[in-house]
Amino acid sequence: MSNIRHKIHGLTRDIGFPVRRLLPAAAARTVGPFVFFDHMGPVEFDAGTTEGDVRPHPHIGLATVTYLFSGAMMHRDSLGVVQRITPGAVNWMAAGRGIVHSERIPDDIREQKVPVHGLQMWVALPAEQEDGAPLFHHYAADEMPDTVVGGARLHVLAGSAFGVSSPVQTASPTLYVAGSTTDGATLEIAAEVQERAVYVVRGEVSLDGERLEAGTLAILEPGAAVTLQAEGETVFMILGGAPLDGPRFVWWNFVSTSRDKIEAAKQAWNARDKSVFPDIPGESEWIPLPTH
Repeated sequence: MSNIRHKIHGLTRDIGFPVRRLLPAAAARTVGPFVFFDHMGPVEFDAGTTEGDVRPHPHIGLATVTYLFSGAMMHRDSLGVVQRITPGAVNWMAAGRGIVHSERIPDDIREQKVPVHGLQMWVALPAEQEDGAPLFHHYAADEMPDTVVGGARLHVLAGSAFGVSSPVQTASPTLYVAGSTTDGATLEIAAEVQERAVYVVRGEVSLDGERLEAGTLAILEPGAAVTLQAEGETVFMILGGAPLDGPRFVWWNFVSTSRDKIEAAKQAWNARDKSVFPDIPGESEWIPLPTH
């Protein structure tokens, strides 16, 4: 009997660069608190262009979690935070009742043709926190616990796993681990959290003998330990956590327990209501509300 409940391959879209959307999907809309999962790149950007830049846009009710394998991005937000995002670091931005941010490709990354490659996740905030104050926390790569288990090098980015704990402060029980191997590895993924998934970024792995190719998100059955066998050089992610405290509505960049709150956010962004969505210092562009 397979311990894989669903295999999700996602859809790749070109939004100026390739992005594979894994969550939400028809088979599974969430894994633990994760409600959105994009795999971006790898892609090189030309110097002297704005290709790949994401202009100022709003969020409510979620936390963005950005993690890069290569390249860099420059984060700016309406709190006044300016932060260069680099490989291995964790950047946690809780939107709460409202925040605006932009993400741009730095000039040196364009000029040196460094591939930009990473993951963009959204975590739904608990209902009691979705109207809270926005915040941004940056955790450098060397703050992430680093351990080797069964030949796999593991960085615990959120939560506790494999005997180590991340310093990242999450809003609810969350598991997020980056793994890599050079010569193959065997790793047991314990059933320490209720909902878990494995994503293969590069290479191939098998879960209890069931093969997974790159670009596959495997949603695991709850309550069962699973053995991951890596084939040669691989990069994979383990993600999950406690189930959400109720259903979520997702529309554009807004996540909420309430449709009315999403409608209010749409109106506030359309009206450029600075009491809800303040300007980003130094930014003048913005992304209009979608018409559908």
